[in-house]
Amino acid sequence: MNDDPKLKGEMEGRRLMRDSLSREQRRAERMRLLNSGPPSPCISVCQMDPLTGFCIGCTRTIDEIRDWIISNPDERNAILAKITERRAK
Repeated sequence: MNDDPKLKGEMEGRRLMRDSLSREQRRAERMRLLNSGPPSPCISVCQMDPLTGFCIGCTRTIDEIRDWIISNPDERNAILAKITERRAK
């Protein structure tokens, strides 16, 4: 293994650039997914009903709220269908 400090510094610099690029690519993909598909049903009335376990504003569970940002459009549509069913009861 080469113990040249200059070489080590260059290698570390390349690693940091690669990690930064990868992080930017992941961030861009998350934003693309967030902006695709249906919008969030949130109406900014965020309070969980302890009896039902649903938000009183959007009728989602805490897991559905948490996962919305990482859900793909099909998963979001499934959540919206569940909300429609909940509100019909």
